Amino acid sequence: ADDWILWNGSFTSITTFVSPQPVEATDNAFWDQFWADTATSVQDVFALVPAAEIRAVREESPSNLATLCYKAVEKLVQGAESGCHTEKERQIVLNCCRLLTRILPYIFEDPDWRGFFWSTVPGAGRGGGDEDDENARPLAESLLLAVTDLLFCPDFTVQSHRRSTVDTAEDIHSIDSCEYIWEAGVGFAHSPQPNYIHDLNRTELLKLLLTCFSEAMYLPPSSDSSNTNPWVQFFCSTENRHALPLFTSLLNVVCAYDPVGYGIPYNHLLFSDYREPLVEEAAQVLIVTLDYDSSTSSSPTVDGTTTGTAMDDVDPPGPDNLFVNYLSRIHREEDFQFILKGVARLLSNPLVQTYLPNSAKKIQFHQELLVLFWKLCDFNKKFLFFVLKSSDVLDILVPILYFLNDARADQSRVGLMHIGVFILLLLSGERNFGVRLNKPYSVRVPMDIPVFTGTHADLLIIVFHKIITSGHQRLQPLFDCLLTIIVNVSPYLKSLSMVAANKLLHLLEAFSTTWFLFSAVQNHHLVFFLLEVFNNIIQYQFDGNSNLVYAVIRKRNVFHQLANLPTDSQSIQKGLQRKKKTPEPISRTNSQDGVSMEGSRPAAPAEPGTLKTSLVATPGIDKLTEKSQVSEDGTMRSLEPEASQPSPEGNPPAALSDGEPWSGEASHSRRDRRRLSSASSSGQWTPTPDWVMSWKSKLPLQTIMRLLQVLVPQVEKICIDKGLTDESEILKFLQHGTLVGLLPVPHPILIRKYQANSGTAMWFRTYMWGVIYLRNVDPPIWYDTDVKLFEIQRV
Repeated sequence: ADDWILWNGSFTSITTFVSPQPVEATDNAFWDQFWADTATSVQDVFALVPAAEIRAVREESPSNLATLCYKAVEKLVQGAESGCHTEKERQIVLNCCRLLTRILPYIFEDPDWRGFFWSTVPGAGRGGGDEDDENARPLAESLLLAVTDLLFCPDFTVQSHRRSTVDTAEDIHSIDSCEYIWEAGVGFAHSPQPNYIHDLNRTELLKLLLTCFSEAMYLPPSSDSSNTNPWVQFFCSTENRHALPLFTSLLNVVCAYDPVGYGIPYNHLLFSDYREPLVEEAAQVLIVTLDYDSSTSSSPTVDGTTTGTAMDDVDPPGPDNLFVNYLSRIHREEDFQFILKGVARLLSNPLVQTYLPNSAKKIQFHQELLVLFWKLCDFNKKFLFFVLKSSDVLDILVPILYFLNDARADQSRVGLMHIGVFILLLLSGERNFGVRLNKPYSVRVPMDIPVFTGTHADLLIIVFHKIITSGHQRLQPLFDCLLTIIVNVSPYLKSLSMVAANKLLHLLEAFSTTWFLFSAVQNHHLVFFLLEVFNNIIQYQFDGNSNLVYAVIRKRNVFHQLANLPTDSQSIQKGLQRKKKTPEPISRTNSQDGVSMEGSRPAAPAEPGTLKTSLVATPGIDKLTEKSQVSEDGTMRSLEPEASQPSPEGNPPAALSDGEPWSGEASHSRRDRRRLSSASSSGQWTPTPDWVMSWKSKLPLQTIMRLLQVLVPQVEKICIDKGLTDESEILKFLQHGTLVGLLPVPHPILIRKYQANSGTAMWFRTYMWGVIYLRNVDPPIWYDTDVKLFEIQRV
């Protein structure tokens, strides 16, 4: 059998550990070698304890592995009991911590071992006669309770409040850990002195916690939401007496972190930043504790449809998960301000362009921050309203658009694309988001997009256009979501720039080619979304949108072709044969289309060999959202799916209702709608005249046709009378024109609001653990273990 290298002072002692002979638990001299007080690091432990040998012990000497785990937990429990007053005790605790971090993934990957930590060890109380009452505690619970105690251990992980010697050191069981919260912020005003040793010790303990929680990685994805993680469930229960101060410490450490180096350029090059590893670990532990499916439980959030209930003090009882409960109950404005400012500062960090390259430290944990921001908005509606109350929401929007634009060509970052789009979908369900987008965009973040002068709405549309026309193939399932976001904000957009208006028309042009419309069963939905955008702007924001009206007039043939779309079999076949690439972006004089922003780099594909983790499929847009109608007083009422009859305008509510596509071919519905536009090549589905007629008759073209009927003759007359070729004169005419009384009666505004569902809950779980797996490379905690939640793939 292999020899398992153990260490003492000189790393030389080799003990045959994989012998079939069980070593007695009472043989302390043998077991103590494992946590001897040498200065090892977690990296040493990973190097000295190879995977093959852990597996060999697991298979050949199971009782020795069981004893090792039990003894290591016992040492942590003793350290927590004693308060770790000596250097030797602290070293033992840290070594046990590292050893368990190394071994746990190999316990989880074997289904026969998975329940081991949830069993009780017979006759193994904590010594000292309290066997009977302690004996009932599973090993996992003892481990978690010891780690939480150790996270508030004076002089080990927190500053001692006593000014005296060891004799009167605080008793760890009598201290109120709420007085030892790690950082000022939510619910705590005092900012303790930074202490890098404490930060390092906290980081190691949090790494062990994260490893305990990672049992979730070894179970295949399942939509069964009763599949709760027992480690997280216990940790976030009332059994954990430190739940509140720990939640607050993690949240505050993340939101208070300022990576810029305290305002001094290059400061991070002079001083090692011990805070960053702690902040990353804290962010990861925090999002894992908040992994909670709000769609299947009495969610802690208050229904946000009217502002009246939003700020009431009477919250429904929250979930059993205390971390979710605490998060949902934060309500003070100053706490919201602290969280929002912190998250926005950190998300903007990769964008910080100064005159001194590398002068600010670049953080790498923006994906964890996006998950945290999502959880905050999803579980705490008051926070969501606070975010949208001022233009501070734009400090979140701009970094998200930057990440989306930057990652659009990179297959390894498809998860980042999804979470960015999900957050914008959630925000777009609220009227205030659309209103905020009208703020002029003046910050010049170098992005690989055309130069434009306009608002944040223009920025959003231009970036979405770039994703759709030049992102990689695997983003196609997101097109519905991207256009839904534009539909949701469109009734509130006061003035689109010419660049953005042209981008919208270019999308319509691309999506309404006969080839595209006929090549997959769901492609026409994209045309419906775009027509709804134009209708919303024309009916509700005509004044101020002369650029869009002008673009519609210039591209009027696209609308006429749609109205006259052929439906006979021969034309359908001809359309399919005309398969060609999406038309080139519309070339426009004076719209500066070709010039990208100064200082920007083109979005790059992933380096070959980049590791990525697989993701489960996301639900279709009909499952992701529910429709709400905006009343005249601005409040929203939810529309029941069966209520979505075609409106007089022929809007697409019926079109996009749950389940069936309009053809009524139920057998195809779910399958086909997920198909990409090459579906027909597999011969699974072919378009029929009836199918085309079923949706062509519902195309909401009346408003646009009426607009063209009224304005085109007037514009042509001006051009002939004045011999005009200059568009500025035409724009001036359109700015002063009006269509009051000439258009059909305005349709009610429909908003598709995100709704929690178990499909997205599962997606978030796989995405989050995939990020954590890939980001923990030093040491590589889960590398080369048999994870089941996702596959590890190379680009």
